[in-house]
Amino acid sequence: MQILVLYVITAVVFLGLDALGLSKIMRPLFETHIPNMLREDVQFVAAGVFYLIYVAGLLYFVSVPALRDNAPAMALFNGAILGALAYGTFEFTAFSVLKGWHWQMVATDVAWGAALTAVSAWAGVMLTRWVMPG
Repeated sequence: MQILVLYVITAVVFLGLDALGLSKIMRPLFETHIPNMLREDVQFVAAGVFYLIYVAGLLYFVSVPALRDNAPAMALFNGAILGALAYGTFEFTAFSVLKGWHWQMVATDVAWGAALTAVSAWAGVMLTRWVMPG
């Protein structure tokens, strides 16, 4: 039950923060550098699959070990590493093979992925400990 609570809390935090980040940070940056590559309509099924899998991976590699060890700072640190790796994989690959991909998009999205993943993992651990102590 605790893992389910951790998953739901982490997913809600991640989705909420990423909705803000995508609309206020990344979309305007992408509109500046690659406007003709952007879709008019969001592919919600593809996005949903990503979020479900990414949050599950975040729990497996970061949040569950941090919760088990009662180490929310570990969730923050390891979440940042996982986020930088995951978002960096996409951004550096895109930068290396796509015309018009700008270094500013790479730096911003990798930093965003690291911060988003770190805060989501940390908040998930902290809130789960608060909701389900012991």
